[in-house]
Amino acid sequence: MRFDVISIFPEMFDVITQYGVTGRAFTKNLAQIKTWNPRTYTTDPRHTVDDRAYGGGPGMVMMVAPLEGAIQAVEADLAPQKKGPVVLMSPQGRRFDQAMAQELSQLAQITLVCGRYEAVDQRFIERQVDFELSIGDFVVSGGEFPALVVMDSLIRLLPNVLGDADSALNDSFSAGLLDCPHYTRPENYENFLVPGVLLGGHHGRIEDWRRNEALIATQKSRPDLILEARKKGLLSSKDEKVLQQYADTLNSKS
Repeated sequence: MRFDVISIFPEMFDVITQYGVTGRAFTKNLAQIKTWNPRTYTTDPRHTVDDRAYGGGPGMVMMVAPLEGAIQAVEADLAPQKKGPVVLMSPQGRRFDQAMAQELSQLAQITLVCGRYEAVDQRFIERQVDFELSIGDFVVSGGEFPALVVMDSLIRLLPNVLGDADSALNDSFSAGLLDCPHYTRPENYENFLVPGVLLGGHHGRIEDWRRNEALIATQKSRPDLILEARKKGLLSSKDEKVLQQYADTLNSKS
């Protein structure tokens, strides 16, 4: 998968190519990245990419021409390969989630535009952007960190990136639930024990335990996901029984 990233701070993206799972993906050429600085596509001596907002108000607005110049450069560099969607990282965008990560990871190419300053000129959005994307209901100084988050999420879903392909399938949100608890050595840490079912080697019981614990963890921390899973028909009668038993336990303690 190829990522084309438009940013006035392209050096920020070096980190994703050098460390951990994503670093290995780039080393193995399972993912590629090219960065494009809008300042390259300016014509004035100061390489200006922003200006004051019409109508007044605080902050500066990113200009159309430098951003469009970067988009055109991406298209020329890709030819004859078809350009994928242009995505603006923005608090006004659609909320990024695991389902969207799985959908976008099927693309051969994606262009991520990292806004800065107060805003991006609306004309660029209307002319060039396919959709806007947000990683949550909060504001950061620019689109670079959100873009890195999205890239990491997509890269780990690519074939042969993770050491065990099942790791991504068992992640939180992948099946509509949070992940179950996990344990490693030692079995006894200061009298806190690993659950016995995980030590017995009975794969069926272990899978049942993990499913039940995922249901309970989700009900505790994200009950909205349980409601959504019900709407989508993702919960079995066995799942519902586990949730009812958990609710009965809570009620007996209150």
